Amino acid sequence: MKRHDAFTGALVADAAGMGLHWLYDQEQIKLVEATGSLLFRQPDANVFADKRGYFAHAARRAGELSHYGESARIAGAVALGKGYTTSDHRSEFMASFGPCGSYHGYADRPTKVLIARMLLDGDDLAEPSGMDDDQMPGICVVPGLFAADASESLTLDAVKVISTNADVLQAAQAVHSVLSQLVTGVELKTALATAADAFDGEVGESMRQALSMETYEPQQAAQTFGLACYVRHALPLNWYLLNHATDFESTVLDNIRCGGDCCGRSMALGTIAGLAFGVPEELKQKTLAL
Repeated sequence: MKRHDAFTGALVADAAGMGLHWLYDQEQIKLVEATGSLLFRQPDANVFADKRGYFAHAARRAGELSHYGESARIAGAVALGKGYTTSDHRSEFMASFGPCGSYHGYADRPTKVLIARMLLDGDDLAEPSGMDDDQMPGICVVPGLFAADASESLTLDAVKVISTNADVLQAAQAVHSVLSQLVTGVELKTALATAADAFDGEVGESMRQALSMETYEPQQAAQTFGLACYVRHALPLNWYLLNHATDFESTVLDNIRCGGDCCGRSMALGTIAGLAFGVPEELKQKTLAL
């Protein structure tokens, strides 16, 4: 079991789902799958036309990362390079997402707010720099910092660069907990249960509910927990999918079949599945960031 598989898994799962990211129509996803694999689809506005969804990735091509994956790549590159610091993280974030940056494509609200704060405040930017946002972008830092063997405390500092929301911080702790248990030999189901038991409030209750669901019907579970970008939707569905997982590829595929924010969910799902099962070489080869 290699720590780096957690980082690779997040990037591969993100790239695999990017072409159908934010398509909420599960029936349309079934029709798309009838024409070929859902993995690494070229973003196509026609697939989204008149369907429930948001076509965000017109500027991207098959195999590239969404903004989630790019954020994960940035944090990982810093942590696996000369060592993680929040200032280096923000510097590389600006180089990618800022004006004339290297990333060309959609940027979500937490990304825009962080860039705006860095531009407006400059060297006077206060720590932590993140906003109180309860969506998945803050989880992007976890895979790369775990791959670099960073502590939970440093990982949470990295999360706060993007988000200071309590649910997001608990979600990062839950993902870190599962990963830390897996490398010591704890079984995946046990690790998921331990992390869910430690999660407070509504999100924790939903995660524990997800683990109690014995029948495996991913699309129905997605309707139960929600398909949007919020931690309260994504973490329970991730825990449900992972609790039934037997390999990396089929779990990533089921995540895409669920619809909605598949790339946001990839930050936890791809990370944990990558470490638990390894990432198939053929999927790595299709991920252009690797």
